[in-house]
Amino acid sequence: MQTRPTPVPPSDRVGVDDLRDIGVFGGLTDEALQDLASSLKILKRGSDEVIFRDGDQAREFYVILRGEVEVFKALKGGAEARLATLTPRHWFGEMSVLDAHPRSASVRALSPCRLLVVTARDLDALYRRDLKSYTLVVLNVARELARRLRLVDELVADFVGSVRNQHIGYG
Repeated sequence: MQTRPTPVPPSDRVGVDDLRDIGVFGGLTDEALQDLASSLKILKRGSDEVIFRDGDQAREFYVILRGEVEVFKALKGGAEARLATLTPRHWFGEMSVLDAHPRSASVRALSPCRLLVVTARDLDALYRRDLKSYTLVVLNVARELARRLRLVDELVADFVGSVRNQHIGYG
């Protein structure tokens, strides 16, 4: 027996056209996008609201439909280091879905946000229903993680290069 999704208010709906332009869903058919559009939930957050914190347990990631967020890390002295600013069609929090570890950073809304929530359960249902679409989503996430890792490699190389010949005060 097939269950029907609970109707949601129009402002809380996302359509195929909304999903088609989001990289994580790149390559999916309209049918797969329709299935996702009918099952994924929307989360709204106001300016300065923390969406999640470093160390939180989680099994979902978020796609920004509207608004802007910052990814940040708390430093030892209490200050915060901004790691990224993300805007519509970007996603964040995907590592916790893939590796089931606690969050590695915190995320805060910089403006009122409308976020699409993609849970591990949603991905599991996609896997069971449509293996090709599941594979495309995971591959799209992997490509974005690789892109981000390349950026971090550049930053680390630049940093190491700038301090390589400096005396750090020991001895």
